[in-house]
Amino acid sequence: MAKIAIIQEAPYVLDKARTVEQAANIINTVAAQGAELIVFPEAFIPGYPAWIWRLRPGGDWGVSEELHTRLLKNAIDLCSDDLKPIMAAAKSNKVTVVCGINERDSENSRTTLYNAVITIDTQGNVVNHHRKLMPTNPERMVWGFGDGHGLNVIDTPVGRIGSLICWESYMPLARYALYAQGIEIYIAPTYDSGDAWLGTMQHIAREGKCWVLCCGVALERQDLPDDFPDIEQLYPVANEWINPGGSAVISPNGEIVSGPLSKEKGHMIVDIDVELASTSKRALDVAGHYARPDVFTLEVNKARQSPIKFKNENG
Repeated sequence: MAKIAIIQEAPYVLDKARTVEQAANIINTVAAQGAELIVFPEAFIPGYPAWIWRLRPGGDWGVSEELHTRLLKNAIDLCSDDLKPIMAAAKSNKVTVVCGINERDSENSRTTLYNAVITIDTQGNVVNHHRKLMPTNPERMVWGFGDGHGLNVIDTPVGRIGSLICWESYMPLARYALYAQGIEIYIAPTYDSGDAWLGTMQHIAREGKCWVLCCGVALERQDLPDDFPDIEQLYPVANEWINPGGSAVISPNGEIVSGPLSKEKGHMIVDIDVELASTSKRALDVAGHYARPDVFTLEVNKARQSPIKFKNENG
């Protein structure tokens, strides 16, 4: 058995330092309750840019630029000490942490943002870093395209875990890349919610015969900073839920064992029998005995993509 915690809390939107400290405090709290694997929502640091779904494409230019500038300044640079409090909390509590971040590229132009999810092990090290392959619709005005570098399943004390972000879970080949690596706990930080999305999560659990941990974004108007530009036009209702969350835990048989947690903040701590991810594959193992490699094959390019390659004068 493994004890997992799904965190459905609002961050300090557009405030990296306070959100990182908040996450570290949450890790300490749920670890004290026995949690071994702790999952945070999509783009938790410093918050999912929900405003993109309300701004007019090509319009609201000044507001878009102001918000993007603040997001850029508060995005995570993985070559810095930005995540040091979270990494220290993971190490001191000997827990595994999966967290969605807005990542600022530190290798190429240094100004591109990515929707990324990182896995931190019990020693406080980042052991996987996945960038969302295809930002959805207006997300492409915020985030660059990811690559296959982070399509990995990682061994942890609670089992073999992997992550896809939001609508990546609609990409059959991305899912299959994780199934083929023996995933036992499929982690899905997401901005989506509702019955249709929950059905997708149940389908993935049945298809991959794995546990699915869906971690939703819960955000209210009151969670936005006081100086949020044009807030009265974008979010005119004082007590409005911008996104309801919808976190859930689903067994390898597609059964919802906890959640969905909707229009509510907090966390879910659930004991799961990880062994079910193996025993339930007796009848269906889509990347094993139910596969047909003589008919279908999948090739995954895990190379980190870059727009430039430098050669020295000797070639």
